[in-house]
Amino acid sequence: MSSKRFPQRVYRDGEEPDPRFSLANERTFLAWLRTALGLYAGAFALEALSLPAATGWRVAAAGVFLVLGTIAAVQAWLGWSATESALRRGRPLPGLAVGGLLVVGIVVAVVLVTIGLFV
Repeated sequence: MSSKRFPQRVYRDGEEPDPRFSLANERTFLAWLRTALGLYAGAFALEALSLPAATGWRVAAAGVFLVLGTIAAVQAWLGWSATESALRRGRPLPGLAVGGLLVVGIVVAVVLVTIGLFV
């Protein structure tokens, strides 16, 4: 156990898990970050491109994508740290509460845009 690893609250207790599990946890972290970047890119693209849609729709959709991207980035960090802590302590893995909220948020955003609420 090294005292120089960050974050201390994750690495402070427990034993080193099998490296395969830690690496899988890191790949999941990176997947959430890719999702966040994709949502940010979608938000910026809506405002950067000259779309024939109403300005209100574009601004609202870009705002939704920015919020969802931020939630995905937060989920990446919280999910990684909770899973790594559980692996180190030999406890059951945590659920995906924030991830579930993100999926629901994306579905709601798509439905609102589809029914034309922002037009």
